[in-house]
Amino acid sequence: MDQPTTIWQTSDTMTPLHHHTIHAKLADLLPTQGAIGFVEVSQKRAEWQRLSKKMRKALISQHWFPSVLGPQGRYYIVDHHHLGMALHEEGQETVLLTVLKDLSWLDVDTFWRVMEFHQWAHLYSETGKRISFHQLPSHVSALKDDPYRSLAGLARKAGAFAKDVTPFSEFLWADYFRSRIKKQQLLHAMDDAVALALNLAKDSQARYLPGFVQT
Repeated sequence: MDQPTTIWQTSDTMTPLHHHTIHAKLADLLPTQGAIGFVEVSQKRAEWQRLSKKMRKALISQHWFPSVLGPQGRYYIVDHHHLGMALHEEGQETVLLTVLKDLSWLDVDTFWRVMEFHQWAHLYSETGKRISFHQLPSHVSALKDDPYRSLAGLARKAGAFAKDVTPFSEFLWADYFRSRIKKQQLLHAMDDAVALALNLAKDSQARYLPGFVQT
């Protein structure tokens, strides 16, 4: 029997503009961030692979990607980029969307300013550097791997910090770890890096971060 999956969680802080879903091709959806953690993508793929065809179909029909309708009538997903890539790599072609806001009437520059104002875009590269909206990937399959985002996700699951509704909170933790843990350690000894992250997360210097646990 299939076990309940944990990859299908939608933020309860996002209220849809209309209370209905839209069928969309995954290939047509535009990302609103430049990077993700590939470890999390692998975990979601593994969980998907454990499900039967019936359970996969049921979950797709019950889940939605929050999106914003942008210029030229394109849909921009504002959450679940990891899941989007995982589903793409598993051959899933269609998903369900819900629309948080219709900004299709705005010019491109204003659109992205509004997106950032609402914290619906994270314009940073896989190295934590600021990028322009022109540099965002045009498909979830083109998202780059930020190993520090993977580290942040693993560290949170290990209890380094609490899950927080702050948008892109794990990217903030990724940047905190980025300046304190060498990249080579992540690439060759992730378990050791997670152990180090658990200690770093207790440091008072991390108290500004969302989900910081006072010890």
